[in-house]
Amino acid sequence: MVREIVTIFFTIFIVIDPLGLIPVFLALTVGQSRKERRNTIFKAVLTALFVLSLFILFGRDILSFLGILPGSFFVAGGILLFITSLDLLIGHRQRTKISGAVEEKEDVSIFPLGIPMLAGPGTITTILLFVSESRKVFFVEAVLFGAVTATLLAALMTMFLSGLFLRIFKKTGVSIIQRIMGIILSGLAVQFIYEGLLKLQIIKVL
Repeated sequence: MVREIVTIFFTIFIVIDPLGLIPVFLALTVGQSRKERRNTIFKAVLTALFVLSLFILFGRDILSFLGILPGSFFVAGGILLFITSLDLLIGHRQRTKISGAVEEKEDVSIFPLGIPMLAGPGTITTILLFVSESRKVFFVEAVLFGAVTATLLAALMTMFLSGLFLRIFKKTGVSIIQRIMGIILSGLAVQFIYEGLLKLQIIKVL
C-alpha cells in the first residue's frame, strides 16, 4: 500500500514537473502586473485541478465505454510516458513550444498554462493507467486526488517563486533536475509496459 502511494505521488509529480514550468511561465507572463500574474496562476491551477479530477472520477468509465483492455492501456500509456521521459532527458518539452499567436493572447491561464502544461496528455494518461484496473477504486482515486492536489500546489508555489528559483538554480540547474526526473520516469514507463504485457498474457513473470 505504501509502495503504491509513493509510486503514484512520484509519477504524478514527475509528469507535471513543477520546476519545468519556470521558463515557460516567465515567458508567457512577460508584461503582466503582479496582480495579473497572481490571477493567471490561480486560474491555471484551478483549471488543471478540474480537468484532472474529471479523469480521476470517470477515467475507469471512459475506458470501459471504449472497450479498452487495461493491459492494452498499460502498454500504450507506458510508451507515451517513455516519450515524455525522452523529452525531459533531451531537454525539449513539447509543452514549451508556444506559437507567437498564443503568446499574444492576454489570458494564458487556461491555455496553455492550465491545459496542456499542467493537465497535459502525460498526466491524463498516468491517471487513466492507475484507475484502469485497481480493485481498491476509492483508495486509488483518493491517493490520485491527493497527489494531483499536492503537485498542483507545488506548481503554484513554483510559479509564484519562478524568478527566485531561476536565480538560485539557473537554467543549468533546472535542466539537470529535469533530466534526473526523465531517467526516473523512463524506468516507470518500462515498468508499465512490462505490467501491460503481463496482463495481456503476452509474456510470463520473469
